[in-house]
Amino acid sequence: MAAIPEVMKAVQLVGHGGLDQLVHRDDVPTPVPDAGEVLIEVHACGMNNTDVWVREGAYGTETDAAEVSTWRRGRSTLTFPRIQGTDTVGRIVNVGEGVPSERIGERVMVDFSIYNRPEGDDSLADIDYIGHGRDGGYAEYTVVPAENAYEITSAIGDAELATFCCAYLTAEQMLDRARLAKDERILVTGASGGVGSAIIQLARVRGAVPYAVTSPGKEDALREIGAEDVILRNAADLVAEAERVVDGPVDVVADLVAGPMFNDLLRILRPEGRYTTAGAIGGPVVNLDLRTMYLKQLELHGSSQGTRTAFRRLVRYIEAGAVRPLLDRTYRLSDFHAAQTAFMSKAYIGKLVVVPDRHWAEIGAPHAAP
Repeated sequence: MAAIPEVMKAVQLVGHGGLDQLVHRDDVPTPVPDAGEVLIEVHACGMNNTDVWVREGAYGTETDAAEVSTWRRGRSTLTFPRIQGTDTVGRIVNVGEGVPSERIGERVMVDFSIYNRPEGDDSLADIDYIGHGRDGGYAEYTVVPAENAYEITSAIGDAELATFCCAYLTAEQMLDRARLAKDERILVTGASGGVGSAIIQLARVRGAVPYAVTSPGKEDALREIGAEDVILRNAADLVAEAERVVDGPVDVVADLVAGPMFNDLLRILRPEGRYTTAGAIGGPVVNLDLRTMYLKQLELHGSSQGTRTAFRRLVRYIEAGAVRPLLDRTYRLSDFHAAQTAFMSKAYIGKLVVVPDRHWAEIGAPHAAP
């Protein structure tokens, strides 16, 4: 195995703001694992909306939606510079005290959640994540707790494996919160994105029937991954279109868009239906008629990340081939600004993945844009 260099290439977030706050450096000290940790040589790292919102400080506060704030409102663990990146895939190349040396060489996928709770406690009240509370995977090397590094034996390639972690864990937790059951109908907004496309697949794993809300041009791709049918988000009357397309009542809405369509989504739900959200790319501040909620006996669930239990279930799905990766394309780590610009365009299905330049030829190039 090659010697571990003293410095590495990484993309550091140096403050809140535009893309200029993301700096690619070649002199970042290579981290050293402490007791109970492992050092991973990063092969690929998937991109997520949280990266952008944290960079922009777009989470607001409970008293001012426009105030610059990071992911953990009022209790932030973000310090600058920070290496972001949650969906890390690579190989363990060193271990800290207390970690068996036999783990060196394992191919792993990282559970990005920092639970701050003991094993067996599935509360997410204190949750943080790798790439926010500590450095993540937009680098050549990263250190994580040994328990967060899961060995993967699937034949799925590294770039494809890096599409799963954040999106699919978030999706699985949303379905857990909403208690989605076999034969229920679920309406998914933002269905072409990482979390939305994951919800479609994971709903099928549960035996439920997913319907997708998306923009024009993505209908066939969403049907191919499991959507029963598709509703265009620019429909003149979203409620009427849902009644026309969906074969029966809508039991669950999994919403990643919110904004102006929020009230229509509550109208679409059947009485005693469940609404779950983990994002608001169409606008986080919405109009809510509480009468709609209480007269229809609705449940509204907020959800973020997922539990250890949900992550282990996801690993089993991956190993069994029950879900498949949706990799749109890859980018070099050194071309990070272009990667995040493409990510923000939302003109793709599934996920974008960043690959360190040193692994580009074998891992990134086969999935790059033509």
